[in-house]
Order: sequence, then C-alpha cells, then structure tokens
Amino acid sequence: MVAALDLRLRVTSPELLGLPWRDPLSAWDPTAVSFRDIPVGPSRHLVRFVEADGALWALKSLPQRLAQREYDVLRQMEIRALSAVRVAGVVIQPVEDEALLVTHYLERSWQYRRLLMRIPTAMGVHRGRLFDAMALLLVDLHRNGIYWGDCSLANTLFMRDGQTIQAWMVDAETAAFHPTLSDGQRQMDLEIMTENVAGGLLDVAARREEPPEAYDGIIDEAHSVARRYTDIWSFLHDEPVVGYGDRRAIGSRLRDLNDLGFSLDEVRLEPEGDASESLRMKVAVAGRTFHSERLRSLTGLSVGEGQATILMNDLRSYHSWLQREQGVDVPEERAALRWLTDVFVPMSERAFEAGGRVGDPTQAYCDFLEIRWLLSEQAGHDVGDEATSQALADHVIPDDSAATISFVETPTAELPEVDAELLDDSETSAGPRAGRPPRPGRS
Repeated sequence: MVAALDLRLRVTSPELLGLPWRDPLSAWDPTAVSFRDIPVGPSRHLVRFVEADGALWALKSLPQRLAQREYDVLRQMEIRALSAVRVAGVVIQPVEDEALLVTHYLERSWQYRRLLMRIPTAMGVHRGRLFDAMALLLVDLHRNGIYWGDCSLANTLFMRDGQTIQAWMVDAETAAFHPTLSDGQRQMDLEIMTENVAGGLLDVAARREEPPEAYDGIIDEAHSVARRYTDIWSFLHDEPVVGYGDRRAIGSRLRDLNDLGFSLDEVRLEPEGDASESLRMKVAVAGRTFHSERLRSLTGLSVGEGQATILMNDLRSYHSWLQREQGVDVPEERAALRWLTDVFVPMSERAFEAGGRVGDPTQAYCDFLEIRWLLSEQAGHDVGDEATSQALADHVIPDDSAATISFVETPTAELPEVDAELLDDSETSAGPRAGRPPRPGRS
C-alpha cells in the first residue's frame, strides 16, 4: 500500500518546505531545485545536497523503515550532544516504500578521500590526528550505549578543531541504542571498523598510486585505530589505587582526564581491602567538553573542545601578563573580558585574513598561535605577530604544524551549482557524481 505524504521537518525554512517532496529524489528537476555539487563517495542510497533559504541540506533517499530508524537514532545522538550530523526532518513519500532523510550540511568538514589524498603515508603525524579522531568518536558512542555496526571512513566526516581533528558520524542506518554495550559488542564494532578503515585507506593508496611495499604500513594504520581506542577506553575505566591524602596522584589523574577534554561527573575514593591508607579511585566522566565549557562560562564563546584548549592556554598567558603589567591580582573573569576584546577579536580577524579567509576566524587564530610558537622555537626567540601573519599568508609554516592541512578547505560559498546535464539517467543508487573525480580547479 502506498503511503500518504508525511512531512516532518524541525526547521521553518519556506524554501525547504516548498521542495517537491511528493516526487522521488531522482526525479527532482535541477532547473527548479538549487542542487549543490558536492562529490560523495560510494553510497547505498541516492544522496543530494540542496540549498534553501541560504542553508545547505543533505537529502538521502532510502526505504521508509530505515529512514525512520535513522531519524530516531540521530535525534537521540543530538540529545546526548554526540558528534553526529544534525537531523532536520524525515519525509515519508507517497511512493512505494520511499522516504527522504534531511540533515544539516556539516560546514567546513572533509570526506576522508579529500583529506588523505593530500596526506601521504609519510605524513604520519597528520594521519595520526585522523585516527585519533576515529578512536575518540567510537569511544564516545560506546560510552553512551551506541553500537554503530558500520563504522568506516566513508561514513565519517572530519573537521579541524584546534590542533586536532574531530570525527562526525554521518550514517546511522545500522546504529542501535542499548543501556550498555557488552565487551563482545564493542569488540565486534572494533573489528568492523578495522576492516572498513583498512579498505578505505587501501582505496586512497591505490588512487595515489602508492607502491605495494607501503600496504603493510597502511594495514597497520587501520589496526592502530583499534589500539588507540583500547588505550583511551582502558584509561577511562582504570581504577588506580592511591594513598590516602595523596593529592598529587589524585590531581594528576584528574588533570590527565581534563587534558583529553573529559569533564568530570563524579570522583569516588573507596577503601582498598583492609589497608585503610590505600584507596581505589573511581572517576565517572561526562562529555569531552571540559575546556569548551570553561571558555564559554568566561567569555561566551562557543567553540570546539580542541579550539577551546588552545584558547584557554592563550587566555591564561594573557591573564598572567595582565597581572604583571598592572602589579595587582586581576580576577579571571575580568581578564577574560579584556582578552576577548583586546586580543581574540582583532587577532582572529587578522589571522583569518592572512589565511585567505578559509575556514573560520577561530580556527585561523588557533593556527596563528601554533605557528607562532613553532617558529619561535626554531628561531630561539619570539618571532612576533608580523612574521607569523606573513608565514600564514605565504603557507610557509613548519611541516609538523596542524595548519599544514588547513589549506584543503573549500568555503561553502564556493560550492558550485549542479549542472543540469550531469543529473541524467546514468546516475545510479550510489548518488550524484559518485566515484567521479572533482572538476579541474576544485579541491
């Protein structure tokens, strides 16, 4: 039985509401709908990107049961503030078992192919940032009782966050919630992830025409994601024994958790056996928002955890300088407001301009701070703002700087409209332009 149109949108966008929701996505007229040309990798379902009321939306055509399931999972992930694309709606179409899932386009994000095509295996430190992001994403999901079932590079988008990369789930078709995950469920997810990541890395290596002798290292990279995951999981669930009143050991443990970005929910110290002087330390952590929450409380800035880590260090340095300059104690809240107006706002715009206005001003300032520190380390003295701005503008920066990968970003405004002749009968369920290389001149 063919269903009636059931349109459920969480946004009030007139142009989005006015799209031809009754028709199959493959039949939408590109002369009437503002498609955007965003290359996608292989997909089980047709995916297209539409601009409406100045925003970009990803539309995926899939069976009704799967669409409803993925919509529900993504809603739950949003409630838990997990790194997944934000769902905007689901449309049950008056077509035999067809529906559309609508999600917000994740701006300033990369597909793994685009990123890794510019980062060969020799650039291990930068590839490591990507693998760290994959491991942390899976840790976050498993801590919240989410079994992914199809963790892969292809189902993940990546976004720069300070000196780190943050991974975002973009395909939740196979995901499921449980009160908790068993060790067997987690292990199965890790095995699926390792196999999928290995396939994705080998695909990029073939595209880059890397020599066969590089393949063993690539397979090891895939297995390294599981090792990174295991290290983080073990650290979070470790219960060290500390001496009664050993504030140094307790403080060190808490700082290490904060350095990973985890906010603390509860700390318990329980007697270890009959030895009253020994305590077992159990720490319950919340989300990876420690630095971002602190920065927001002081300045009102809402940024990623990686960016907040860098900016909080800069704020602390400024606070120390301000107190030496004035010769009196300055409350942190007052120093934060001075830093915001006198340092962050003008310097983030300066860094953004020097970097060609690519990405966003906050990330540009994070790059500026890292480059200045690295150049000063090389020179043996502070090189200053002018030399740093010039280095950023000329792309002449240290190889190990996270900013070296910033220049693959493409501003959303530069994404071209889809040529109508490209949307012909040759398209398959793999999606628009699936497997086709980008046009010359595009990244």
